[in-house]
Amino acid sequence: MSTDTASSDRHVLVAVAWPYANGLSHLGHIAGAYLPADIFARYHRVAGHRVLMVSGTDAHGTPITVKADQEGVTPRDIVERYNPRFHEQWERLGIAFDLFTTTMTENHREVTWDLFRTLHANGFVETRTTEQFFDPEAGRFLPDRYVEGTCPRCGAEDARGDQCDGCGATLDPIDLIDPRSKLTGATPQPRETEHYFLLLPRLQEELEAWLETREGWRGHVINWAKGFVKEGLQERAITRDLSWGIPIPPELDISTDASQKRIYVWFEAVIGYLSAAKEWAQRQGDPDAWKAWWQNPDAESYYFIGKDNVPFHAVFWPAELMGYNQGAEAPLNLPTDVPANQYVTFRGSKASKSRGVGKSLLDYLDVYGPDELRYALATILPEQADTDLAEDELVRRVNDELVATWGNLVNRVLSMTRKNFDGVVPEPGERDDRDRALLTTVDGHLAAQARLMERVELRHGLKEALAAAQAVNGYLNALEPWKTAKEDRDRTATTLWTALQAISGINVAFAPYTPFAAQRLHEWLGGDGQLADHGWRRAEVPAGTQLAKPSPLFSKMETATDEA
Repeated sequence: MSTDTASSDRHVLVAVAWPYANGLSHLGHIAGAYLPADIFARYHRVAGHRVLMVSGTDAHGTPITVKADQEGVTPRDIVERYNPRFHEQWERLGIAFDLFTTTMTENHREVTWDLFRTLHANGFVETRTTEQFFDPEAGRFLPDRYVEGTCPRCGAEDARGDQCDGCGATLDPIDLIDPRSKLTGATPQPRETEHYFLLLPRLQEELEAWLETREGWRGHVINWAKGFVKEGLQERAITRDLSWGIPIPPELDISTDASQKRIYVWFEAVIGYLSAAKEWAQRQGDPDAWKAWWQNPDAESYYFIGKDNVPFHAVFWPAELMGYNQGAEAPLNLPTDVPANQYVTFRGSKASKSRGVGKSLLDYLDVYGPDELRYALATILPEQADTDLAEDELVRRVNDELVATWGNLVNRVLSMTRKNFDGVVPEPGERDDRDRALLTTVDGHLAAQARLMERVELRHGLKEALAAAQAVNGYLNALEPWKTAKEDRDRTATTLWTALQAISGINVAFAPYTPFAAQRLHEWLGGDGQLADHGWRRAEVPAGTQLAKPSPLFSKMETATDEA
């Protein structure tokens, strides 16, 4: 069985949200963006497509400077503390980036400057005199996230200067009711300052037309983006008064003695997807390799983010690209899809590093195996609605489904083969309709799963894999090879041969979700190399293959704590 989508000429960019280097990821982050991206990328790799999956540490986000101020250290100290931990958590969970970098590289600065200069030259960036909050006690201007207050739209009392998590509204600090400085608690004062602005109204018509062409986007993403643009886009500041971040290109700098100007992180961080692709290409020794994903009009790009990042990826980043592409001989590709997930909540509260809601991923990996944790989270991916995380439910899913259905199936078929045929795949006898029907069913689930994976419906894709395993269990219960082994060796050989072929196919279906176990099983079945190199298909396990002695693929989970 194979899919008709497989092609080595198909290029798929998997662009993953850049985490702030102010704390470790929690399960909300993982289920929201990082695990879905990895599952999607692994599917496409197995299917034979050319995947480039990139991300990195967002070193310039205001949360980093806030944390640095709180601890009395430099922002660089914060980044250098957390960046190695990010690499550790990706490795332990099996998140397979082609490159995970940072926004502190010289390459990222140069790519950011290129976009800034080109947008300025194309007439989409100009200076404006505007009011920005100033903390009279600290004697400094306040970037957006240094200001908190009441949201003017929904009344939430802890809205940030750039966004309200309560209603998702994008804000300007000046909009807040009863604003307060996070530095001193003082009431900030508006003062005039000069900044560069992205002239979004000049791109409104083009953005609206482009959004109308989007197909297959999740409803909450496309509806929000269309509604936001139709309300009328406003000019948006792309520089700020701050000493940490990427400076304005020297020839365009407008800093004065009273302020230092840096490029706003909302404008700069999304450029990281492009700069990371260029850095990856340089590391490959082929500096132009990135173009196959960015300038090839047939290439696809998918942006994996949480729903709070929808404005930046479905509106602002496409606008940056559109402005940059004006007059370009080789324009950069706009997003194919922005499959933003909803929130994972913990007993009704949104997970938050800054508010300490939700344990870190590394805390969970100290207790649970990576495949088990990946499977548990994949069953609750918040693709269409917020999902509340209860640890006992994750444990139940792993024990009742992954262990009892899939892991137990593998163990008992390999064990029966070992007991009755010395661990060698038997030569099947004459196959009947029951045998053929099972393999047709498994192939059907693989094909259905591929269609779901293409639409980024990863949660439902996992259900297809589990359903295929359940079909094999039903087949074995009907044919009872543990009984026929005593009286009909040919029938037993055929049953076990058929079950082993089915397991080979189901292992492919589980591979994006449980990659460590999938590779082990691939080797147990006599496979060579990496499972990912063998295609999205059920590969035959030839009769005469010596199977490895099985051991449990997965471990049962136990609730580690009452606290999510």
